[in-house]
Amino acid sequence: MTHEPTDLKKKLVDQARAIGFADIGFTRPSAIPQASARLQAFLEAGFHGDMDWMARPMRFDPQAIWDEARSVIMLTFNYGPAHDPREILATPEKAAISVYAQGHDYHDIIKKKLKQLARWLIAEAGGEVKVFVDTAPLMEKPLAQAAGLGWQGKHTNMVSRQHGSWTFLGSIFTTLDLDEDPPSSDHCGQCAACLEVCPTDAFPTPYQLDARKCISYLTIEHKGHIDTALRPLIGNRIYGCDDCLAVCPWNKFAQNAAEIKLQARPALQAPDLTALAGMEDTAFREMFRASPIKRIGHVRFLRNILIALGNLGAKAEDDQISAVAARLDHADPLVRAMAVWALWQIAPQTARAQSAAALAKETDAQVRSEWAQGGGNG
Repeated sequence: MTHEPTDLKKKLVDQARAIGFADIGFTRPSAIPQASARLQAFLEAGFHGDMDWMARPMRFDPQAIWDEARSVIMLTFNYGPAHDPREILATPEKAAISVYAQGHDYHDIIKKKLKQLARWLIAEAGGEVKVFVDTAPLMEKPLAQAAGLGWQGKHTNMVSRQHGSWTFLGSIFTTLDLDEDPPSSDHCGQCAACLEVCPTDAFPTPYQLDARKCISYLTIEHKGHIDTALRPLIGNRIYGCDDCLAVCPWNKFAQNAAEIKLQARPALQAPDLTALAGMEDTAFREMFRASPIKRIGHVRFLRNILIALGNLGAKAEDDQISAVAARLDHADPLVRAMAVWALWQIAPQTARAQSAAALAKETDAQVRSEWAQGGGNG
């Protein structure tokens, strides 16, 4: 079927919105030449931490993803919360989970919708397509800005005048030649709310993130021990952090998640830290089988829970102290180390009484260090 380019774009926009996408824009794989220099500077500064995959050569050039692609269709999908996600921070015995992870895994949901739209496009206009949703070495945010869907704010996340900060990104690469949309301009102005609210001061300058200090990175991407100085700043956040997103004034235009599978599951809105600390691997896998949380695994999950319990400090009750103590003999040294640190924070007398015997049998250097340092900042 033959279409005029403008007519095809209009139909594609209508179809995308009928499927549930919030917005759609069009650009070229070659539209972001400046992004590679920005990425290189980010990597050279070491701001990527353990995320070595960000240095893959393909990430520097969208055309390298698929050299036959002539156009990129960028799409956004709303996942806005029904309330301010920072409210949970005032209830430290409960676990704070990032909004995007309280529902089902967005990768699966949005990829199905991208494929649905891609199938429609092929049937309507022919050509070939490839779809991506945070699953390829692709600089999606610069492409989205080039396609007119918003801009990268001072917190480095996407912001839209129509939809605020609560949007997922997806892309369709196609061999079809579709007219480009004008790129978005920056509308942050003098606002610095996202920078000022960051608990760990993870933004060296506006529009630049040091992931090594970012709570989302530390609780999700980082595989090892979290720096002692950063642990108290994490509070009760066990998976991600929404502070810089939630404070953005453009969220006055944000829309709540319409897709029911992206809406918060009641069990993940304010789960009890003590209950989560007692969860074994099988129960963890069952509870989070449809959630992005499953990808950090049970060990890192316990690491995060124990840090949150440690941050209760003197307010910890007997059941919370018992939950921490139960992990002192865990098979994995990462869990043991965080249990030791947490015990020093919430029950220092108990920790002091046990330290000599524990050091006599402990062989892991990091766990021994946690015992010997008395909780570091405790």
